[in-house]
Amino acid sequence: MIDLKERLQRNELALGSWITLSHPAIAEIMARAGFDWLAIDLEHSVVSLREAEEMIRVIELCGVVPLVRLSSNDPVQIKRVMDAGAHGIIVPMVNSPEEARRAVAAMKYPPSGQRGVGLARAQGYGMTFETYRAWLDRSSILIVQVEHIRAVEQLHDILSVNGVDGFLVGPYDLSGSLGIPGNFDHPSMLEALEHIRQVARNHKAAPGYHVVPPRPELLVQKMKEGYRFLAYSVDMLFLGETCRHGVQFIKNHIV
Repeated sequence: MIDLKERLQRNELALGSWITLSHPAIAEIMARAGFDWLAIDLEHSVVSLREAEEMIRVIELCGVVPLVRLSSNDPVQIKRVMDAGAHGIIVPMVNSPEEARRAVAAMKYPPSGQRGVGLARAQGYGMTFETYRAWLDRSSILIVQVEHIRAVEQLHDILSVNGVDGFLVGPYDLSGSLGIPGNFDHPSMLEALEHIRQVARNHKAAPGYHVVPPRPELLVQKMKEGYRFLAYSVDMLFLGETCRHGVQFIKNHIV
């Protein structure tokens, strides 16, 4: 398994994807596809914590880094997904440095943070607590999502928070906050993205972007723009688009 934190610190590409369909087989299929990391989505899905734990286990056993995208910046949920064995969290809608500091505190044990200390899967069910504690300080990952114009305006201060390893632009919500949902070529959206790139150049936090359509050429373009923590599409689009394209091709060739 790669050391994701080290790769991000070296500004190397870290390629991942999104899981919204709550079945371990989905996690296993995607983990065997060659991604560096996979994020289980608790925000825009019906995945339960119990199902998330099963997929974390499968992803980890396949040698891929399991992350969890939270439903909100909730310290209780952060504690529970980390105790379930997540290697890190992706925190939605972080719009201020105060919100970023709250997420860091919820993920880290004292004295670095305020997370409650307990024994669960992450700590080897009580057998590897000291090993986990050292790993948590050294290698756990915290990614903030930049998906509102307020976050863009405060990005310098957000990325200056100790413990933030990177950020991930959420294009749909960001465009929505500008009143142009889904219009990624609008001048206001392009201006916001350019501001993000300019600010990111002056910070060590890894710049990230979620390329939602399963079109590799779009991801390559984001690589050329300097993004390194890249999310490539999502399970349901991989499945749906493959089915639709195949069926349409077949129907177009009916004789």
